[in-house]
Amino acid sequence: MTREEIAESFRALQDNICLQLEIADGGAKFEEDSWLRDDPVAGAGKGGGGRSRVIRNGQVLEKGGVNFSAVYGETPQGMLQKLQLQQADFFASGVSIVMHPKSPMVPIIHMNVRYFEMSNGVWWFGGGIDLTPHYVVKAQAAWFHQQLKQVCDRHDETYYTKFKKWADDYFYIPHRKESRGVGGIFFDRLSSEEQGGKEKLFGFVQDVGKAFAPIYTHLIELNKTLSYGQEELDWQRLRRGRYVEFNLVWDKGTKFGLDTEGRTESILMSLPPLAAWEYNYSPEAGSREAQTLELLQKDINWLAL
Repeated sequence: MTREEIAESFRALQDNICLQLEIADGGAKFEEDSWLRDDPVAGAGKGGGGRSRVIRNGQVLEKGGVNFSAVYGETPQGMLQKLQLQQADFFASGVSIVMHPKSPMVPIIHMNVRYFEMSNGVWWFGGGIDLTPHYVVKAQAAWFHQQLKQVCDRHDETYYTKFKKWADDYFYIPHRKESRGVGGIFFDRLSSEEQGGKEKLFGFVQDVGKAFAPIYTHLIELNKTLSYGQEELDWQRLRRGRYVEFNLVWDKGTKFGLDTEGRTESILMSLPPLAAWEYNYSPEAGSREAQTLELLQKDINWLAL
């Protein structure tokens, strides 16, 4: 299995997901922006590139991005030090998705699948899916986690428990002491031969990617016709503010993209079109907003609810 074959699979995944999301939205179409990465050593256009696809002002999706990239070049010193790697050239490819719906009743969702290798033989896979409802519905959170468990169990029955815990720890906002959403699964630097080698791990990563569209389009159908007003929209913008805080302060993917001199517009496509911050905000006791905050914590066993 070559890195070109892996990248081509990710490229096809982007095509399929965009098609399914356009159907689910029922109005807007993705705009595509192809780009080249200028490698600081090799020169302009010599570091790979990608396809950024953004959907805006749809019937369901206010703003969303489905990005594919395949970039290569000399590994930045900062990354080598952070990951404790020896000097070598790198290649990285993947698909990254964030969807911000128009309705506060439809959840935000994020998915990423990626492959990284170096010219000295180091390689690994990473990725995951997580859900950020503006209003947590226990039954939907449980259904979401059950879908992810089914994907994991097809490959290794230990995956869900490990990767769910990883997501709980990763998608956490320490300065707020709250989770970004209801979690999901997250994994990184999977490369051990004990896990079946590259082909088996890539099969798992492919299945995670394929699960995204059916999961999210189902959640869209469940929630897109629910009524809401200004109070719910105000809450949605506050929750989007938390999303921004996590992505800009804590998210490793954002930092990796900026460290490797990736395309800024593509890296920051994860940010919502509108967000808000209100000083010292506290929801009314017993409200849906307060109930949601009570559920934004680590280590909830959603499958038992």
